[in-house]
Amino acid sequence: MSSLRELCSGLPLRPLPENRGRWAGVPHAPVRTPDLSPAEEQLALRNALRYFPPDVQKLLALEFAQELRQFGHIYMYRFCPTIEMRAYPIEQYPCRTRAAAAIMHMIMNNLDPAVAQFPQELVTYGGNGQVFNNWAQFWLTMSYLSKMTEEQTLVMYSGHPLGLFPSSPCTPRLIITNGMVIPNYSSRTEYEKLFALGVTMYGQMTAGSYCYIGPQGIVHGTVLTVLNAGRRYLGIEDLAGKVFVTSGLGGMSGAQAKAAAIVGCIGVIAEVDKAALVKRHRQGWLMEVTDSLDRCIARLREARKKKEVLSLGYHGNVVDLWERLVHELNTTGELLVDLGSDQTSCHNPFNGGYYPVQLSFSEAQSLMSSNPAAFKHLVQESLRRHVSAINRLAQEKFFFWDYGNAFLLEAQRAGADVEKKGANKTEFRYPSYVQHIMGDIFSQGFGPFRWVCTSGNPQDLAVTDHLATSVLEKVIADGVKPSVKLQYMDNIRWIREAAKHQLVVGSQARILYSDQKGRVAVAVAINQAIASGKIKAPVVLSRDHHDVSGTDSPFRETSNIYDGSAFCADMAVQNFVGDACRGATWVALHNGGGVGWGEVINGGFGLVLDGTPEAEQKARMMLSWDVSNGVARRCWSGNPKAYEIICQTMQENSGLVVTLPHAVADEQVLQQALRP
Repeated sequence: MSSLRELCSGLPLRPLPENRGRWAGVPHAPVRTPDLSPAEEQLALRNALRYFPPDVQKLLALEFAQELRQFGHIYMYRFCPTIEMRAYPIEQYPCRTRAAAAIMHMIMNNLDPAVAQFPQELVTYGGNGQVFNNWAQFWLTMSYLSKMTEEQTLVMYSGHPLGLFPSSPCTPRLIITNGMVIPNYSSRTEYEKLFALGVTMYGQMTAGSYCYIGPQGIVHGTVLTVLNAGRRYLGIEDLAGKVFVTSGLGGMSGAQAKAAAIVGCIGVIAEVDKAALVKRHRQGWLMEVTDSLDRCIARLREARKKKEVLSLGYHGNVVDLWERLVHELNTTGELLVDLGSDQTSCHNPFNGGYYPVQLSFSEAQSLMSSNPAAFKHLVQESLRRHVSAINRLAQEKFFFWDYGNAFLLEAQRAGADVEKKGANKTEFRYPSYVQHIMGDIFSQGFGPFRWVCTSGNPQDLAVTDHLATSVLEKVIADGVKPSVKLQYMDNIRWIREAAKHQLVVGSQARILYSDQKGRVAVAVAINQAIASGKIKAPVVLSRDHHDVSGTDSPFRETSNIYDGSAFCADMAVQNFVGDACRGATWVALHNGGGVGWGEVINGGFGLVLDGTPEAEQKARMMLSWDVSNGVARRCWSGNPKAYEIICQTMQENSGLVVTLPHAVADEQVLQQALRP
């Protein structure tokens, strides 16, 4: 494979590409254990072969069957392209529309080995966040996009490109659904079978919607989380000398080391996979590494004393690290940690998302495929030890929060002591970061807005950074509430320091937490800069699905909604439909993401700015809805900050009319009404 034109010409069949199998030197997804019956194995093989003409099916059937039995899934390794997988400048894609070229740019970024967690298995992040089900789907999607006109829409069913369908220029060019399994069948066991059959997939959030921007996407959120944790729990603005302990240096979790350095604290991050640790160290996101607990503790003590800024990677199991911190506390009386969390992929705990402390990394990988039941037992035992150590530290002035990765949920299922007496079922002994930290930010309309410069030119990104800073400064000058001003100031600091911290991995992208007013203003400024030639190519606007309106997740994004609707998914579905109606270039709706399959419904979008008046109009309409939907929902759940924001937004926009909830009757009135 030598060119993008060849990549867009459809499945390479004559001749077939050489089957080089799994590549050496890149991380690979753990072996899956779908436990298919003979009839289901045959169905999985039949489903894979239907992408290919009869004359090659006999040859491919043998190797696909081997993949299924050896790896638990048919990835079609033979068809993994040999071209360098990265986000190429938009003008290099052989397309009939700029929108299609922009989508290609985003897809290839999600599969870039510098970005993707398991690139050959088409996993971008989170251990199982798929871009496609198999490589045939990638080839067909690229071919469809190269042919697509402004009067066609490409429809994607869980990685499968159903086809191009007639539409109109004002409708989305791409509509994606991932994992839309009927609720009664949306269990983990059923998922493993359905994924092996090739009929559904877990798109995580921005993996299956083609909007991932590398670990930068969560660096900013982690920065804000740790900063606001310091304010809430420690009562300080300056985190110098404070210690944050956590785990995970893989896909999304790789952001933690960089975030620790940006906020100026000491971050100690445990990682069992040496390849992930080495990758972050080479990228400059991790300052130091060690595989010695003694060295780790000694370095932590030294950094605390000197108030150094440090991100220290410990190659080992985080449970060992937590238990060592307990030992130091019990034997010396010294509490060496102030803040803690966890970013193992606990949404997928029994298939590589969480590694039990009793086994080495290689032993665990072997056991999870050879004896899944025994592996599950060890994982749950490890979770109980994990929580026990945290509970001991929390008896002192140490604060822990759940990072929305289902850690406390899975710990509860494992029998760990995480119960909060008298709480509802979305609450645990420790809060989720949404309940205590980010929830108020979401209620004010702030969330992870982002953009990608499709030119691939760092200078274009620098222009957008300058524009965003100027826009936010003007918003502050025009007058905002103190709580809103604090968020803007955090974000201005972020943008000003972004280049210094070398956050770009993959596409030339930036993330910025902003509210409705800020997002619209930034979008308009960028679009005008494209029109004037200051920015040389279209810019894709997007956001993480983990946002104000994008996700219904009772153990994360909506965990601070207490009116009983936390388990309802109307907001995310309405957001998906509303974005499509208001000008999004593409939209996506997913089952799962963050907390896990069957636990979440979430959606996202991509909007291509090309400098035209039409693009500006779409941005104004769509971005306003994309934020105000979630703020209005939080207003109805009784959040006073959301109430203030929605009232202010209605004053500024006569087109927005929301019936506001009345004050809830006091407890005495309710008790009297319900008296037997």
